[in-house]
Amino acid sequence: MPLIDHDSVAPVEMFSGVVRRTLTYGDRLMLIEVTLEEGAVVPMHTHPHEQTGYLISGRFLFELGDEKRELGPGDCWLVPSNVPHQVTALAPCLLVDVFSPPREEYR
Repeated sequence: MPLIDHDSVAPVEMFSGVVRRTLTYGDRLMLIEVTLEEGAVVPMHTHPHEQTGYLISGRFLFELGDEKRELGPGDCWLVPSNVPHQVTALAPCLLVDVFSPPREEYR
């Protein structure tokens, strides 16, 4: 199992104020760190991957299908395949996302 030094992983700006680091991945899953500046938006989108995540710090509005909920530190989510979702940061955020299968465009 590879051991990864956080600082060796290059940050990638996905959207204005939204930065990801692809920390590690295997054949069936991928671990991503995401930071969001206050006010940053990950716009509504879908993907065929299952996604689960954990909010380490900050607050954001999570829109998942027809549901909208404000999440805070310690909260988590599960996004089924192909369900529309969006995130709007209400404060600076640090979170981890896990995708299965891995997202090729994030490798």
